Amino acid sequence: MAETANIARMAEILSSSLFGDFLWQRTGPTNQNWPCEDQEKHNAKTHPSDVVFYYDNPYTLARTYVNCDLKSYASGSIKPGRIGAAVESLARSLSCAEKSAAWQKLFLHDYVTAEICGLLFVYNHDGEYDRGFRQLLEDMEPKLDDIPKRSKIVVLGPDDIFWLNNVRYEIVQMRGKGILPAASSCKFYYPHLSRKKNVQLDKARAATLEMLTSPWIILSYQHEHPERKGYVIFYRRRGEFVEEFLYLIDYLMHYQVFVGNTDVKIKTLVTDPSAAALFKKAIDEYSEECENSDDIRSRLTAIEYSQIGQVMTRFSDIEIGMDNG
Repeated sequence: MAETANIARMAEILSSSLFGDFLWQRTGPTNQNWPCEDQEKHNAKTHPSDVVFYYDNPYTLARTYVNCDLKSYASGSIKPGRIGAAVESLARSLSCAEKSAAWQKLFLHDYVTAEICGLLFVYNHDGEYDRGFRQLLEDMEPKLDDIPKRSKIVVLGPDDIFWLNNVRYEIVQMRGKGILPAASSCKFYYPHLSRKKNVQLDKARAATLEMLTSPWIILSYQHEHPERKGYVIFYRRRGEFVEEFLYLIDYLMHYQVFVGNTDVKIKTLVTDPSAAALFKKAIDEYSEECENSDDIRSRLTAIEYSQIGQVMTRFSDIEIGMDNG
């Protein structure tokens, strides 16, 4: 039992450090059971909340509360039936959290508009899972009738956690080397969209679930000099085609990332061997489409494009047990 508890804690420890560097905050107690609001239908007296995080939304005057189910599985335990059952359990929890006075008293802030969603965090603690987790999700057939209409469930599998953990590690390393300023001078970037404006420009600093599951994560930061700023784009795609980079460049140009005195860095993790060369070709093509504007070309060629080193977080259940003692 102690060994099982220590393995379960691995996901808790990793999620805390991981989401903390994406500027999420924790609310309420951890590993908390609370009363089920529909015991006959759910065939349960309580629901669990391993941990609840929150962040402010950039495009609405609301706060997102992420009710998390943290799983730490060996590779052989990551199967469609087991993951599907966890998703169904999380869906039932969400349906009750929406109307549970007990859950809301523990985790919600009274002075904000709350949006509640669920996160299934599937950490592979032995590091040996090498199958396609996305395909596993497609093979599942969970019953999701209990998910409230305004809510959603996001599943982060081993590949997603590996990617996010490497982004987190790179942010920490860059900050340690003085390339990035303190977290208080950083925020994740949300532009004004054509149909949505960033209505919490200064308050909504965290990376949303939508950003964490998107093809890229953009961190903006303020230099010591107030007139100079910087952006780090963590690019998840493999960079196999020039068109990929043209789309990224067009996005950055459209949302005025290059306005003013700006440093831009693009960081990749697992890429095609030709990705760096294809990125340079994309710069040439984009510049030519802009009639070889000297200003645009100089801004694009000033982008620092590099690959980050891969890290794998591993835990010892013995050491965790000693820490608990």
